[in-house]
Amino acid sequence: MLYYLFEYLESQFSFPGASVFQFITFRAAAAFILSLLISAINGKVIIKFLQKQQVGESVRDLGLAGQVQKSGTPTMGGIIIILATLIPVFLLAKLDNIYVIILIITTVWMGLIGFLDDYIKVFKKDKAGLKGKFKVLGQVGLGIIVGSMLYFHEDVTIKEQLPAAQQIAQENGRKTVFGAAHKSTKTTVPFLKDNELDYTEALRFLGTGYEEYGWIIFIFIVVFIVTGISNGANLTDGIDGLAAGSSAIMVVTLAVFAWVSGNIVFADYLDVMYIPNSGEMTVFILAFAGALIGFLWHNTYPAQVFMGDTGSLTIGGIIAVIAIAIRKELLLPILAGIFVIENLSVIIQVFWFKYTKSKFGEGRRVFRMAPLHHHYQKLSFHESKIVVRFWIIGILLAVLTIVTLKLR
Repeated sequence: MLYYLFEYLESQFSFPGASVFQFITFRAAAAFILSLLISAINGKVIIKFLQKQQVGESVRDLGLAGQVQKSGTPTMGGIIIILATLIPVFLLAKLDNIYVIILIITTVWMGLIGFLDDYIKVFKKDKAGLKGKFKVLGQVGLGIIVGSMLYFHEDVTIKEQLPAAQQIAQENGRKTVFGAAHKSTKTTVPFLKDNELDYTEALRFLGTGYEEYGWIIFIFIVVFIVTGISNGANLTDGIDGLAAGSSAIMVVTLAVFAWVSGNIVFADYLDVMYIPNSGEMTVFILAFAGALIGFLWHNTYPAQVFMGDTGSLTIGGIIAVIAIAIRKELLLPILAGIFVIENLSVIIQVFWFKYTKSKFGEGRRVFRMAPLHHHYQKLSFHESKIVVRFWIIGILLAVLTIVTLKLR
């Protein structure tokens, strides 16, 4: 809203300083600061409200150190993250940008699913919460919506670099190095020199006209990634500060990629895919990062509030959608490695337990407990040490992810 206000003041009255709102970097920095302050300061108000409503976490006794003391800690704190993200976005972002619209839909959609899950746990006293099939159905539904918008909307395009012989010199000494904007299902493959992959090529076996069915495989991939990453974030939210801190590292990294992908100069310099209008996502992404860091003020050990599924499902959904929108989803196994490892630890534990039970009559475990962070708790590591070490691993993975811009 402020963007449009200052745009009007600049065009009609040449209002001093109004032109600064045209810069993505300024609005993104302002969004980060504002969201951090909302989350850190106004978060206290929401925590007190949750305490007053007796929205306390019901903790199952799993034999983990310090677990019983967490009982009664307010949950549904994901509301803080959502509000602290959306308020700066509505104030500072271009609300007619398709990528911003998609991210707002993702935030509200996943927030509602998580809120419903937490509501059932807290107020209906059902520890299972929302049934898994309905949760997955909601994730699949979001994947279909996001995939359809990214595939069919006319503003979602890319520009590819022209061969050197076709590049046109301009009067200012620069060259026109990118062709016309066009629809594409191409994505970026890390570590390869010719690092683009077209999902539609998987349907080449259908013969002539196979391109018409590209939307099927694209939407399927979007659904798979959204579901996997949101579940990974959900599983990671098991000890104080782990999910919020790890996610903040991932989100800041994605902000770098979004800004580079949406800036024609840096896209050319770094030889990455140029995605028109995608730079505007940087405003949303940094607002989201600020909200996560501000939430950490209350969520670090000992936590004053838990994000609940309201927060964790929303975090995973947003990270997945950002990565898909900037054509960097194949980097998620590296960047979101913490989520992936947490997911895999559960899958391995369940598979091995069922396999050994059917073969030997007794279920055996690979880890002392899954997800992985609980395994280290069982080994008597303090949860603060586990969290910080996971953050360090997350930072290393983020650096490796950024390095892929040039490491090919």
